Amino acid sequence: MLKRILRTYRRFNSLSERLMRVQEALGRIEQRQTSAATLEEAEFRVFSQWGEDGIIQHLIRRVPIERRVFVEFGVENYVESNTRFLLTNNQWSGLVMDGSPENIAYIKQDVIYWASNLKAECAFIDKDNINQLLRANGITGDIGLLSVDIDGNDYWVWQAIDAVSPRIVICEYSSQFGPDAEVTTPYDPAFVRGQAHHSRIYYGASISALSALAARKGYSLVAGNRAGNNVFFVRDDVLGDLPVKTPREVYRRAQFREFHDEQGQLTFDDFETRLAKIGDLSLHDLRTGQLGKIRDLVRADDGARH
Repeated sequence: MLKRILRTYRRFNSLSERLMRVQEALGRIEQRQTSAATLEEAEFRVFSQWGEDGIIQHLIRRVPIERRVFVEFGVENYVESNTRFLLTNNQWSGLVMDGSPENIAYIKQDVIYWASNLKAECAFIDKDNINQLLRANGITGDIGLLSVDIDGNDYWVWQAIDAVSPRIVICEYSSQFGPDAEVTTPYDPAFVRGQAHHSRIYYGASISALSALAARKGYSLVAGNRAGNNVFFVRDDVLGDLPVKTPREVYRRAQFREFHDEQGQLTFDDFETRLAKIGDLSLHDLRTGQLGKIRDLVRADDGARH
């Protein structure tokens, strides 16, 4: 019985590895055939959740990268991520971090862990430990790319990062907070999206908050994905002729409907209904430095045309 289970397990792993190789091959074909005029047109997905793989490939062909190293945190088990195609297709090296020991164990058992130059670190990231974690893993200074997606303190953690100076930064934004308000969930080092509110849509920062932070750190907004949850910034000294965008040009209302009721069930509410249901929750208004209610800081018609 045990031998049969082991044979089934090995067969499953073999099929999984073959599927990954097929995904990579299709991604390479897509990459070669794409002649997109804009970053948005460059979207395709191999391992990314939406079209980030294509946008990243488009960017690394236009942004000079001297050190092909990435950092991505909030990767879960790394099967779906923004940097896996960079690792396997472009032979970059990098560091991935996640707060779950099970996820990190999964990554270390994945074939890519021995076949690629990848480090996986188990850590619950906050603004006080991020630079220490980067330095402890030997990643400092000029690197190619940073991907921030921790469903909560994204703004505060990126604001704190000074150990690395990535040329490209990808950060998740909350389209529920509209294109204009500069707001984020208040900093809480123990923030967990699923515990902060049953809806699971109360997290992160607005696109304008991230764009203003990027400008202060020396970056320009160049693109957002069509799904309406990720934005891309390029460091100003390597921007070249890439067109700079405004938050309103890039913003998209997310089409995915992930609002959960108190029983944990998806409700499939529309944008306005979702916003109304979280209206009494607090956001940090970065323009005033004060806390305010979502209903007072974000208008329901913000970005309605997007």
